[in-house]
Amino acid sequence: MQGNSFKGFPPRVEVTPLPNVFFSQVLSLIDSLLELKTVMQIFFLLSRRRGYPRFVSFSELSHNAVIEKELYKMKGDADVLLRDALLSAVKHGILLHIPINVDEKSDDAYFINNQVEKNTIDKILSGTLKIPSVEIRSKEEPASEQSRDIYSLYERNIGMLTPILAEELQEAEHRYPPEWIEDAFREALRANVRNWKYINSILKRWEREGKKDGKPVGDTQKERDPDKYIRGKYGHMVRR
Repeated sequence: MQGNSFKGFPPRVEVTPLPNVFFSQVLSLIDSLLELKTVMQIFFLLSRRRGYPRFVSFSELSHNAVIEKELYKMKGDADVLLRDALLSAVKHGILLHIPINVDEKSDDAYFINNQVEKNTIDKILSGTLKIPSVEIRSKEEPASEQSRDIYSLYERNIGMLTPILAEELQEAEHRYPPEWIEDAFREALRANVRNWKYINSILKRWEREGKKDGKPVGDTQKERDPDKYIRGKYGHMVRR
């Protein structure tokens, strides 16, 4: 037990800055020890990063010694557990996320949620800011049944999910057939327009003018289980 104890902080120790709001607001939002350690490691890594833009990748975090040690103590797939912790931090508004390819390999980029980084992400998504060897990842085809969920489609292809957006997505999933939603995301990706307003306008146009397949919208709300939104992992973000 003695070997695991901390020996104390040395004099003139280097300091990693954390905003006061982290202690007054952010800590109360964090759900798990893994989420807390992951967020604090991101602050630590970014404080020592030079250049622009500054972000931390999923692959980097998955090989971080502190995070690896916490994952080792937990049961389950390490990548899944870490992705869940990062998704939770994004949902809590602590981090921002965009899916990327690095040297043609799938990865994810995480930023601290502040206005500077929001502006940076806007520049990256619009193509005005280019990062060497990095491309924004788009998935034209859903990889699994889980990715057919409208929330997963949004996070995979656009990024940050907020409570207000979650309610709009819930309403759209009630209103439109699943294949319409998937097709609308595909059309937006082909046009390189990555925002919900554009996707929603496609759906409204199809509802108003009809879609090429000729299928009516129908009363999809009757066919769906309204409680699935409350039971699911996004339940805290939507209302009945």
